[in-house]
This record gives sequence, structure tokens and C-alpha cells, in this order.
Amino acid sequence: MENQDFFTALSTAFSVLFKGKNFPRLMGGLWVTIWIAAVSVLLSILLGFVFGIILTRKNRIIKAICNIYLEFMRIMPQMVLLFLAYFGITHAFGLSISGEAASIIVFTLWGTAEMGDLVRGSLESIPRHQYESGRAIGLTEKQIFFYIIIPQTIKRLVPLSMNLITRMIKTTSLVVFVGVIEVVKIGQQIIEANRLTIPTASIAVYGVIFMMYFIVCWPLSLMADRLEKKER
Repeated sequence: MENQDFFTALSTAFSVLFKGKNFPRLMGGLWVTIWIAAVSVLLSILLGFVFGIILTRKNRIIKAICNIYLEFMRIMPQMVLLFLAYFGITHAFGLSISGEAASIIVFTLWGTAEMGDLVRGSLESIPRHQYESGRAIGLTEKQIFFYIIIPQTIKRLVPLSMNLITRMIKTTSLVVFVGVIEVVKIGQQIIEANRLTIPTASIAVYGVIFMMYFIVCWPLSLMADRLEKKER
């Protein structure tokens, strides 16, 4: 009898997903999440590669400034950075930016720092004899960097960057705090709208949101594991 009551409550909870446009709304919210993550990741890869190269420079002043930026981005919680970007910039400079724009700015700054450190580590892991071999066959320093060092760096960087991309996708759930209507926010709205009629709606809604994140992130995790094993 108790099992029957449990399954009845569970089916009632999941029925909320098919009321009106609830499920299409969740899918639309997922698209917003993926869009913010995709733009942030793309910008982070491009800027992070440049930042990583700068981190390997010998200039002490430039290196010190880059390390301060890197540590600041690592220490500050992403939620605080979101509040600073969305509320702080708006009030301090009288600018009007959307929650999506603030989110992309924050995730790009954070992703650039993290990606840059990965690029630095990959560049510094290239054995010195690779440079010497390039010089021995008459290549210039620029040719050595672009034709020998960069391809090996990218090969080592890909599995590491997959893990960072997965982290960035999962962290986009924080954008709900700056008013972005993404999948978590829509889920909360659905739960609140059915709070009295279907008290167990949160089980179904958050379960589906979990599966959405899992479906997006799991292939990336598998790809990262496969690339790491291939690298070995």
C-alpha cells in the first residue's frame, strides 16, 4: 500500500512537467544556459590562449600583474563576481547591462584566467629539446613556436580544457541570482506555481534539470577521459 502511494505521488509530481508549456519552457531555459556557456567558453579559449602565452613571458612586471589577476579570479566566488558585474558596474558607472551580458563577462574573465593557466602549464611542459631540434634544422623562433610548440600544446590542452568547460556549464546555474531566466529559474517558477496543487513538483522538476545538465556535461566528461587515456 505504501509503495502504491509512493508511485502515485511520484507520477503526480512528474505530471507537472506536461501541464501547459512547462516542458518547452524548461527546454528554452536550457538553451539560455547553453548559449551563455558556449559564448563564455569560446571567448575564454581565445583569450585564455593569449593570456597563457603572456604568463610564460620573462618580464617580471607583466608576470606579476597576470598572477594577481589569476589569483583574484581563483579566490573570488563566481557569485560575488556576478553581483559586482551586474549591480556594482551599474551603480558605479551608470551603465545598463543585462544579466546575460554580466554573466558572459564574468564567466569569460574567470574562464580566461583558468584557461590561461592551463595553457601556461602545457607550454612549460614541452621539453626543451623540442626548441633545440627546431633550431638545429634552421627554423626561426616564430616557426618553432607555431609549427612545433603550439600543436603539441593543443594536444595536451584539449582533455584539460574539457574539464574546465564542464565546470563552466555547471556554474552557469548561478546566473539565476542576477535575474537571468534560465533553466533553474524556470524550474523554480514551475514549482512555485504548483506549490499548492502538487507539493511534490520539486522532485520532478529538479530531477529533470539534473538530467539536462547530465546529458550536456556527460559527453564532455567521457571525451576528456578518452583523450587523457589516448595521451598516455
